[in-house]
Amino acid sequence: MASELPHANSFRELLAYRKSRKLAKEIFILSKQFPKDEMYALTDQMRRSSRSIGGQIAEAWAKRRYERHFVSKLTDADGELQETQHWVGVAFDCEYWDRTAAEPLKSQCQEIGRLLSGMIEKSATFCLQDYHTLRDPPADYFVADTTDY
Repeated sequence: MASELPHANSFRELLAYRKSRKLAKEIFILSKQFPKDEMYALTDQMRRSSRSIGGQIAEAWAKRRYERHFVSKLTDADGELQETQHWVGVAFDCEYWDRTAAEPLKSQCQEIGRLLSGMIEKSATFCLQDYHTLRDPPADYFVADTTDY
């Protein structure tokens, strides 16, 4: 018989969500140094895609009652993550960022990608009959919510 595992009460407790917020913030800060002529091109695209990752995870959480919808939104989050990785590469290629700036972002993207893949592979675990709960090992997928807003 399976034991009862802790559950997340909010998408804010999901580790993939937390890490995506951190990534979006770092990209926002680092992209401030881009030239003005990139404002509506690279800067805008990179900020939008990086911010959308967490948004898609939040939407997936809201749709976890239906496994196909949950997986679809997580797949969308992964798509936004892949786009963000592309823009990080473009910033590096254009020499707006050096390896010191780009590598940590690349590593964060890879980590978030692994978390999303795990959630997709174990989607049934997240989409239980009692869809208000999440039962999976806390160290792998979520942390306590300490959001102040």
